[in-house]
Amino acid sequence: MKLYLASGNAHKVQEFQALADASSLAIEIVSAKSVGGMPMVIEDAGTFIGNATKKARALKAILPADAWVLADDSGLCVDALDGAPGVESAYYAGPQGDSAANLAKLVRTMRDVPSEKRTAHFICVLVLIDGEGQERVFEGRCDGHLLSEPRGGTGFGYDPLFVPDGQEKSLAEIDEALKNQLSHRGRAWKCYTRWRSVCS
Repeated sequence: MKLYLASGNAHKVQEFQALADASSLAIEIVSAKSVGGMPMVIEDAGTFIGNATKKARALKAILPADAWVLADDSGLCVDALDGAPGVESAYYAGPQGDSAANLAKLVRTMRDVPSEKRTAHFICVLVLIDGEGQERVFEGRCDGHLLSEPRGGTGFGYDPLFVPDGQEKSLAEIDEALKNQLSHRGRAWKCYTRWRSVCS
């Protein structure tokens, strides 16, 4: 089946397709770019679920009625920053949404924070709208800590700075299969595939 992803982010599309390929479900992830791109969505809901819902509904509105749509809203919540950048993770360094600038700002902000206070977690909320217009929510969380400097050449966003609990490497250093098991997005996807397996 086709699952339309409410995102034009090539990294997200690739990651979700890898998750789909690793599951027992035959799912093709289709980028919003294939249908002319995402409609304009102002992510001002103030919550991950609110923003994901807005994106899912916006894409659903321009697709055939029976299309299935999945939207993701994710963020990094740093304990020493009272949960920031949180829902503002994509725009932490400014409205242009520059990943490198976001990462650099976080490194600067956390420069004087000792290692024992560098705990953080990633959150991913998936909102699914099925072919009948029903909405469902799936959530994943990955706890860990922040490095003082980015490490690794894979992944995207804050991955090079984040080490999951129980690991010694950042999300940008571990292989894709392990990342998909540990990551917030992988865990949210697992909740979705469990639901699909039960309901299909």
